[in-house]
Amino acid sequence: MDEVKDIHIGSLIKAKVEEQGRKHSWLAKQINCSPNHIYKIYNSPSIHTDLLVRISNILGHFFVRI
Repeated sequence: MDEVKDIHIGSLIKAKVEEQGRKHSWLAKQINCSPNHIYKIYNSPSIHTDLLVRISNILGHFFVRI
């Protein structure tokens, strides 16, 4: 059986936003939420799949494959 990896999805999303030179407020506008909610996402080790798919589409990086 494959080994399960410990993945902190919020950290990966934050890193991708920063790698693309985007501001956190930009992502907040894209998913129609407050900047404070973005920071909660960044600090969360997991998020709902539908939100993850939306963020993946916006950033052009498919986090689901991880």
